[in-house]
Amino acid sequence: MTQVMDMMRTLQENVAASRSEQERMHEALVASQARNEELNRINEELRKALQEREERAVGDRSAPPSPPRSFPMPFSQEIMDSVVPANTMAVKASFTGVEDPEAHLTAFHTQMMLSGGSDAVYCKVFMSTLSGTALDWFVSLPTGHIKQGVPLMAHSDKGPAAEGDGSGGGKKGSKDAPSL
Repeated sequence: MTQVMDMMRTLQENVAASRSEQERMHEALVASQARNEELNRINEELRKALQEREERAVGDRSAPPSPPRSFPMPFSQEIMDSVVPANTMAVKASFTGVEDPEAHLTAFHTQMMLSGGSDAVYCKVFMSTLSGTALDWFVSLPTGHIKQGVPLMAHSDKGPAAEGDGSGGGKKGSKDAPSL
């Protein structure tokens, strides 16, 4: 009889533990359902906000676009019309007008040799290496002034920091510069 009583006690304990576990699981389920409802509500709010944003963006697109800003370029039309191939490597050389122009041209030419390209590509890529005073000087050259790129390497001493002798280099800030 003691054995039966022990078995009954064990069964009662197991039932109590099972009920306790069931209650805990039910509470977790209720909490999970509440969290799911909250997430659904937030998701719906985000969906509505996104839809409103898209509708506003479509409304904004109906306004006429502003014309692109144009900048004066010293390149000839032939150079402007040329396309820089997508496989042209970005040149890491940078020139502000303070650095040694010969060193900049050597670095630029060396890096461009790896990419290859026409004179027009050299011209366009060269411009991207300029900044500050050097870029200001470069874009101040008259439109169409630069017709080719090869003379740049031969006249590298006649840039924005060079003192001119009237032969095309000009003084700092001068618009008289050699053709690229």
